[in-house]
Amino acid sequence: MPFFTGIGIHRLLPDDSLGPEKEVHGYPDGAKINFVSWSPDGKRIAFSVRVDEEDNVSSCKLRVWIADAETGEAKPLFESPDICLNAVFGSFVWVNNSTLLIFTIPSSRRDPPKKTMVPLGPKIQSNEQKNIIISRMTDNLLKDEYDESLFDYYTTAQLVLGSLDGTAKDFGTPAVYTAVEPSPDQKYVLITSMHRPYSYKVPCARFSQKVQVWTTDGKLVRELCDLPPAEDIPVCYNSVREGMRSISWRADKPSTLYWVEAQDRGDANVEVSPRDIIYTQPAEPAEGEKPEILHKLDLRFRSVSWCDDSLALVNETWYKTSQTRTWLVCPGSKDVAPRVLFDRVFENVYSDPGSPMMTRTSTGTNVIAKIKKENDEQIYILLNGRGFTPEGNIPFLDLFDINTGSKERIWESNREKYFETAVALVFGQGEEDINLNQLKILTSKESKTEITQYHILSWPLKKSSQITNFPHPYPTLASLQKEMIKYQRKDGVPLTATLYLPPGYDQSKDGPLPCLFWAYPEDYKSKDAAGQVRGSPNEFSGMTPTSSLIFLARRFAVLAGPSIPIIGEGDKLPNDRYLILSYLNRVRLSFIWMK
Repeated sequence: MPFFTGIGIHRLLPDDSLGPEKEVHGYPDGAKINFVSWSPDGKRIAFSVRVDEEDNVSSCKLRVWIADAETGEAKPLFESPDICLNAVFGSFVWVNNSTLLIFTIPSSRRDPPKKTMVPLGPKIQSNEQKNIIISRMTDNLLKDEYDESLFDYYTTAQLVLGSLDGTAKDFGTPAVYTAVEPSPDQKYVLITSMHRPYSYKVPCARFSQKVQVWTTDGKLVRELCDLPPAEDIPVCYNSVREGMRSISWRADKPSTLYWVEAQDRGDANVEVSPRDIIYTQPAEPAEGEKPEILHKLDLRFRSVSWCDDSLALVNETWYKTSQTRTWLVCPGSKDVAPRVLFDRVFENVYSDPGSPMMTRTSTGTNVIAKIKKENDEQIYILLNGRGFTPEGNIPFLDLFDINTGSKERIWESNREKYFETAVALVFGQGEEDINLNQLKILTSKESKTEITQYHILSWPLKKSSQITNFPHPYPTLASLQKEMIKYQRKDGVPLTATLYLPPGYDQSKDGPLPCLFWAYPEDYKSKDAAGQVRGSPNEFSGMTPTSSLIFLARRFAVLAGPSIPIIGEGDKLPNDRYLILSYLNRVRLSFIWMK
């Protein structure tokens, strides 16, 4: 898996500059670092370390290390080298400033199970159901009991409470844990796990699932749900699992849960109102206390952003109509009716209003930031938009009045040369309301040839101070040529793509070049949506080991991102027009044709 080779810490100074780098030290040379995570108070950093040695298999295991943010000194959390991460489904989370809950390899685990020469039993598949269930074609499903035993072997973890003093305490018993989430008040932990019976029909995300609430000292409080394998979810967009889903903590409350339940049995083909209901309930409800209904939705729940009892934003979507709605909900006032803030077609990216900027609370959660103006009692939020336009993306910040719906554009990216984005608010942890004249935003800024650098943008003068100076990662390609081109397909759909030319290429001297086309089919409901421009001509041309731009070093031209829109017609959705022929033996090349 990808990894880091080092960690450097800088303090952000009052004059919006970065202090000198403090290099984290103490781990072995050649260490591969992953899962870097700040403690809630920002005084320490947890991360995993592994060192690969050819003749030492145990050295490849991941161990948890802790670094002091003030000194940069790092050391293993546990003295014992036998306490190692099982990072298949998770790694670790900070429960509080001095304790982590860690996915570890059980001490009882021995060698992997071996496949027996004699089958453990017959393979039986029954098709006697009255309702025929159609499922998607998926690779790498479990096939037999041997696969099940391998799955158990590699995914079973023992949760361990690890303290900064090096003590370790088992938390529960070994199981296939997939997620742990401490409550904001650090008193409870929400724990999700899988268990048998497994399924040979669906991926592991749809196996039997159990969700429980525990105290942070390891006592079971209650079981929220125990769901059977989800083998019968209809093959239809917006179809979901029956029962409780999207279970999590309210970010603005000490220990209040929320979750969603489908009212259509999870079947998007069923016409029903409401389709989804959002519920809330304390971690330990009083006897007989039933869950409260936060909001009812006629589309499918997508997400919720919390602020406080006066404000939460709930998003719902529906694929078949490309509709998306954002509701303003007052969680603490049942007599205040929810109202729609935005109702639009999500394929029309030019109409995207942006998403609310968040601020960090004193408990370490993220909530919607409230902005106040001088001598103005109104409450505003900041909408951070990607800024889709026919000329390319021009990101922006809008000051949005949640009561009137009016907007004021307070910042947008440079249109001519640079591509800038608002990354995060820079503000004191735990501050509730932020004055507009004291606003500070961390922004990123890049161009076709300049790597992304970070800046602090300060109000009211909107002064920008650069705080990083990263070198160009591949100087030999620093002068590559990049151009966003527009063209029209034979059916009249206007499309865009990005043409890259090798550094120093001169058409009059060098003549024609071989050209690599890098494209992928995309679904759209309309030609207008397919023709909208996505991306910016000013973005830096970043590369990965599998990037098509590596061909520039071989003097190829690269045409990247030419859309291949597949557009629905009438009642037919785009996917109704795919014809999957086959994939060939081990090569696994998929051929997709369009009618």
